[in-house]
Amino acid sequence: MAQPVQGQPNAQRPVLTPQIDPVMQARIEADFKPVDLAVGGPGHAFAFCQPHKVEKCDVCNLDFTALNRISKIFITNPNLRCPPPPNVLQQKLSQAVTNTKDEGNSLYKLNKHREALAKYNMAANIAVQRPPWESSALFREELSTVVSNRSAALFELGDFLGALVDAETVVSIRRNWPKGHFRKAKALVGLGRLPEAEQSVSLGLQFEPNNTELNSYKEELQKLMQVQKGNGNLPAPAVSVAT
Repeated sequence: MAQPVQGQPNAQRPVLTPQIDPVMQARIEADFKPVDLAVGGPGHAFAFCQPHKVEKCDVCNLDFTALNRISKIFITNPNLRCPPPPNVLQQKLSQAVTNTKDEGNSLYKLNKHREALAKYNMAANIAVQRPPWESSALFREELSTVVSNRSAALFELGDFLGALVDAETVVSIRRNWPKGHFRKAKALVGLGRLPEAEQSVSLGLQFEPNNTELNSYKEELQKLMQVQKGNGNLPAPAVSVAT
């Protein structure tokens, strides 16, 4: 084997320049849109729309909320050099969500639905503060549970439309969870929309055919629809089924 000649510098390896994918580059350039922005806040690390100096501007159709949220995390955690692995979770945040939700559950069981609603609102606000690099599955589970309970509280308060909005949110972020479809069906019954409620129950049963809650509610719905049919399709009364 040839030995390197003493005193000669080692030959430098050529630096490989990564090849640019022209298709991907074209997509990036097509979507690129320059935006005038102002910076401010601690460390000048927060973005705002230039004309109105607000974080979320409907006039300019700009929303820097998510970007500023990440900036805030790094500003308040100076030792955080880069996002940690997704399996590293903020246990205190999870505990805060659980404790606040449980307080709401206790109030709900005492029929203090308005007070329970306030707790569920607090728990939801805490849940959405989870950093974007943490487990999305945990985020969906925590938020969907809280919003599902909030839907139940709104239903008991007679706000069927609000209950429906929350139920649809639950279904959108955790589609295979039967509880979300159950909440949606209840809200639709409260609004007198029984055929849609039946469709919601059927969709939930596709994910869990033996779900006791949905199957029981399906039977009640069928009875209600028979009563509605006999009454000349009058709006069905709102019913409350044990959750």
